[in-house]
Amino acid sequence: MTYRFRRLTRDDFGLLAEWLAHPHVARWWNHETSPEAVERDFGTSADRREPSEDWLVHLDDEPVGLIQRCRLADYPEYLTEFEKLTEVPAGALTVDYLVGEASRTGRGIGTGMIAAMVADSWTAYPDAEAVIVAVVAGNRLSWRALERAGFRRVAEGPMEPDNPIDDPLHYVYRVDRPS
Repeated sequence: MTYRFRRLTRDDFGLLAEWLAHPHVARWWNHETSPEAVERDFGTSADRREPSEDWLVHLDDEPVGLIQRCRLADYPEYLTEFEKLTEVPAGALTVDYLVGEASRTGRGIGTGMIAAMVADSWTAYPDAEAVIVAVVAGNRLSWRALERAGFRRVAEGPMEPDNPIDDPLHYVYRVDRPS
């Protein structure tokens, strides 16, 4: 299986809105799916006017998911939440991800796209020492995908959940740049 990443464009917003509306995604992303909401929340990244990168993930030329990547230092409030729970090295990155179709979950696609993005990150960000990800504790499939992609749990504690129905308990995972 070959994963390929392409920066999200406005032409992808319809597909993204469809994915965000699927119950398996909506449960954890808790995102509005109207064209205005997708434009509001993804437009500046699509235009490359903010530091966060949104990538459409293709598996063998078919779009299967979305992965976001950013430096934690570019989002100070989020960085502060991480620093309350664990050491965050300078240049550390974080990712967030979704597999678009429920029929594709449970097949290793999430794990594969996370691992491929981490591998790309070492080249794209030569000063990044680690990728650190927080996952709400109840999202077992997500944190298991991180573990299978080589991340290790380094902390746990309260963070603001994306979905207000979730408990604040998050697990923090980390993978370090290979030696």
